[in-house]
Amino acid sequence: MEYIVAKKVILGMSGGVDSSVSALLLKQQGYEVVGLFMKNWDEKDEGGVCTATQDYEDVMRVAGQLEIPFYTVNFEKEYWDRVFSYFLNEYEHGRTPNPDVMCNQEIKFNAFLDYALKLEADYIAMGHYAGVLKKNGRYYLRRGKDANKDQSYFLSRITEEALSKTIFPIADLEKSEVRELAEKYHLYTATKKDSTGVCFIGERNFDKFLDQFLKTNPGLILTVDGKKIGEHTGLIHYTIGQRKGIGIGGVGSGEPWFVAGKDLKKNILYVAQGEQHPSLYTTELLGEDVLWITEKPQFPFRGTAKFRYRQKDISVTVYEHQDEGVRVVYDEPVRSITPGQFAVFYDGEICLGSAIITKGKPLNMKYEYLHDVVK
Repeated sequence: MEYIVAKKVILGMSGGVDSSVSALLLKQQGYEVVGLFMKNWDEKDEGGVCTATQDYEDVMRVAGQLEIPFYTVNFEKEYWDRVFSYFLNEYEHGRTPNPDVMCNQEIKFNAFLDYALKLEADYIAMGHYAGVLKKNGRYYLRRGKDANKDQSYFLSRITEEALSKTIFPIADLEKSEVRELAEKYHLYTATKKDSTGVCFIGERNFDKFLDQFLKTNPGLILTVDGKKIGEHTGLIHYTIGQRKGIGIGGVGSGEPWFVAGKDLKKNILYVAQGEQHPSLYTTELLGEDVLWITEKPQFPFRGTAKFRYRQKDISVTVYEHQDEGVRVVYDEPVRSITPGQFAVFYDGEICLGSAIITKGKPLNMKYEYLHDVVK
């Protein structure tokens, strides 16, 4: 008689419905499932509640329902050193970072993977809306079936080696189907609200959070044509394309104002009025710190890109640039390109990798100074 040994999978369980259903599906598929709760941040929210404690309790309840073992691992030091320090450094240099992308690169598919392999896991699993495509012996990251929930953008800096050891159980499910499964099997997290915001900030006041760690220096707000129009509370509180919270409503034509640029040396915030103002648009960008997930493409190449999560695909031509960077030329001008964010590249359903945006080329070269970020 031949015995089949179940593959051991260590699943990252966050206390949400996606990872809960992932655990359910893996168990149904015959895997030996072990839940692992990552503690990356230890701080109470504005209401004095530690959300990590609530999430841990939800993991414990779901693991009990599914009769799978679960453990906790503390990655607070790794998170501070590899993610939070990067987050603060980017803001200090006038850029707008995306810590969720870096968390996947450095924690979930690096520190977590290393830890799981030491526990003799065959695979790790995550409740992300993305998938792995194996083709000709290579591993590729593909978009999730649910276009509204696809998280390939946030996974654009993980490696092929990590992909070869990863399972995404809900890759081919819509969010509604995940909820239905959770309800069908009476999982404790079936109706739990999805988390929002940056993981360590949650739904608290973002500016107050930043002020705990970075020094703010108030200064002038100027129009893109150099006219004084107000005062800002500190450049770290503003990002390119921002509309709300500038504090200059009702001035000029009555159209809304938007952040168009920053001058760190002079501590000036530049704003433009109207959604179609040419200072808000660029025709191409430069990116650095490029990571190709599976293989480096042949340049130049045609594909699509996203410059922020949930943005529609933009048709682009990507060229190799100096110092192993990239130059990305769009078919049509794009609004509010933000230095520090990620340009994520696609070939159809395959996510190729990403680069950190450094600067954009303005639609009107009169505003070139607005898009030159010095790091």
